[in-house]
Amino acid sequence: MTAPHDLPAVPTGTTAAPPDPPAAVAPLPGTTPHDLVQAAGMPVGAGEIKATYDPRLTNEDLAPLRKQTWSSYNIFAFWMSDVHSVGGYVTAGSLFALGIASWQVLVALVVGIVIVQVFCNLVAKPSQKTGVPYPVINRAVFGVLGANIPAVIRGLIAVAWYGVQTFLAAEALNIIFLKFVPGAEGLLEPSFLGLAALGWISYAILWVAQAALFWNGMETIRHFIDWAGPAVYVVMIALAAYLVSEAGWQNISLNLSSGPPMTFAASIPVMFSAIALVVSYFSGPMLNFGDFARYGRSFAAVKKGNFLGLPINFLFFSLLTVVCASATVPVFGELMTDPIKTVEAIDTPFAILLGGLTFVTATVGINIVANFISPAFDFSNVSPQRISWRTGGMIAAVGSVLLTPWNWYANDEAIHYTLGVLGALIGPLFGILIAGYYVIGKQRVHVDDMFTMAPTGRYWYTRGYNRNALATVIGSGLVAVATAVLPKLAASLGLFDVTWIASYSWFIGCGLGFAMFVFLERRNPQIPTLDASDPHVSDGTQDAPVVVSHHAEPTGS
Repeated sequence: MTAPHDLPAVPTGTTAAPPDPPAAVAPLPGTTPHDLVQAAGMPVGAGEIKATYDPRLTNEDLAPLRKQTWSSYNIFAFWMSDVHSVGGYVTAGSLFALGIASWQVLVALVVGIVIVQVFCNLVAKPSQKTGVPYPVINRAVFGVLGANIPAVIRGLIAVAWYGVQTFLAAEALNIIFLKFVPGAEGLLEPSFLGLAALGWISYAILWVAQAALFWNGMETIRHFIDWAGPAVYVVMIALAAYLVSEAGWQNISLNLSSGPPMTFAASIPVMFSAIALVVSYFSGPMLNFGDFARYGRSFAAVKKGNFLGLPINFLFFSLLTVVCASATVPVFGELMTDPIKTVEAIDTPFAILLGGLTFVTATVGINIVANFISPAFDFSNVSPQRISWRTGGMIAAVGSVLLTPWNWYANDEAIHYTLGVLGALIGPLFGILIAGYYVIGKQRVHVDDMFTMAPTGRYWYTRGYNRNALATVIGSGLVAVATAVLPKLAASLGLFDVTWIASYSWFIGCGLGFAMFVFLERRNPQIPTLDASDPHVSDGTQDAPVVVSHHAEPTGS
């Protein structure tokens, strides 16, 4: 039965204009118009809620988008915000400290980032075609209730790293306060819960600023990342130009390798480790990317944005990083791969102010796109009528403070045995989604059935859970966690040293999750075979026709 406010049936994945006027969108049964939350900060009515959708699975944040408007530049800017961070700077620079030649580092960067690009395209398609975020598309694989398992795992990882990134940005803000605010040094002595008073002030300022940006919704965030990524580039180019002018181009060496030269045979395993490091660094954003790809006006636009934002953008940023790091040796007498320390070493008020604010902006950018938006969707998915997208984000923000990240961020053991365990599960979750959507589901998803609790629903499976997906998470997850945690434990106990295998825990978990899920589904099928001609089925193998109303612009215009 179709409610009066529903759009005419169109192939899922197309862009349909909202009815005229948007206010005609009716609330879910048992709610009032004021209970409807905006769809991730989009106007009310941006999410298409049908009368058949179960309120226990539905709010406007999670419902399929009526209109998808992000261009390839918006996706490009997303990756700029994700790459242009202190962590990205340090990661790119650290590859040169592995002892391999510069050309091998370049090869590792290219191969690693191309792998990331391919995987991001894979995870983008199901969300872009259906217009739903990551936790919702997982309902087609894990079951309408089972999808909460990957959502909660992903949400917990993001909350922890949200706190860490906010703390790192606060450290940059501390430098500005110490340079420009008289008496700021006096705030370094008093402390509470392990953080100095000045640290609390900087952390609070950034916490509020990020919350305010998030609260204004996805369109505000889109405008922010459209501006932030290029702004960081401007400052990075200026920093590189300044350091090169001080050092002299003849004193710049692009070979930052340290230690005795390696033989070619010995360097190959190190190159593979460098590739794995690049992929692992982006493993979180890769899994999260569907939350952003859903806004893409077309899958082609998303792919173009990924190409510009990953191989092109990442390599240019890495080159700037290497130039800046190389110049620190002749300018300051030591190699610096931390941009905050580099700016601090310049020791001029303008450089500290501009550099500090830039790296604060960069860290806020990656924090919003990687660690704020995704847990907002994840927690909203657990209880859609009680937790909106905004509420879910604030749960993540409050949780990040309660974890007091400054107390354990410098503790390698804490990171290894807590975030290491959670992070190792990213690979299996990725592999299961890809196997379920592409291999088993044949890129076909019945969108409406992702929002029904009816036992006759295609994704109800066994009381809302796909037992094949649960078995795969447990089986492949245990192996992935073991490869991430046990080698270091064994080495610390003096048993044997195979710590190198931990670098590949994401690949092991992803490959095993993919293979195990395909095997279980082939042996005992759960995911249904859908008819591509059904107008309620999104078929990712076809480009759906554009639907244009008399008062809307054509999609992609």
